[in-house]
Amino acid sequence: MTEKEVLELFDKHGAFLKGHFRLSSGLHSEGYLQCALILQHPEIAEKLSRALAKRFEKEKIDLVIGPALGGITLAYEVARSLKLRGIFAERQDGKMVLRRGFSIVKGEKVLVVEDVITTGGSTKEVIELVKSTGGIVIGVGSIIDRSEGRIDFGVRAEHLAGIKIDTFSEEACPLCRSNVLIVKPGSR
Repeated sequence: MTEKEVLELFDKHGAFLKGHFRLSSGLHSEGYLQCALILQHPEIAEKLSRALAKRFEKEKIDLVIGPALGGITLAYEVARSLKLRGIFAERQDGKMVLRRGFSIVKGEKVLVVEDVITTGGSTKEVIELVKSTGGIVIGVGSIIDRSEGRIDFGVRAEHLAGIKIDTFSEEACPLCRSNVLIVKPGSR
């Protein structure tokens, strides 16, 4: 899939929202990409995941993991495309952990996937979790990269589309100064 095709899916399905948003990172933004509106369609989730999996198909990967909530469907679908196991990490007491009987075996080669990367915070937390179990992070994949490629995860990172949407700290947010109602659409 081309970057243009990916972004057109967001437009077509009303998944590129405009307003005043508090992102999971705590930053504020006037645009939000609601991947759940895209990934609710199995045929689209499969198509996007297959395109992302293709970028890593030559790597020797044992497992795909994503952070809850946004990375759950993507991890499952990318893993399905690669015929691997797919799991997710979730936040417990403010920290990413493996629950529900999920485990990573020491030495397993792991691909970390996320729907949208802005600051990379959740992705970095999952990378640290994988490393703490003895897993080896092979790469990071995402549908959308909002960071403009500024984040170094220490491994190869691939995304299907990149988009620049300004973000602001709460103190510097022009939307807050204009008293625009804020919405928190993320999972954290």
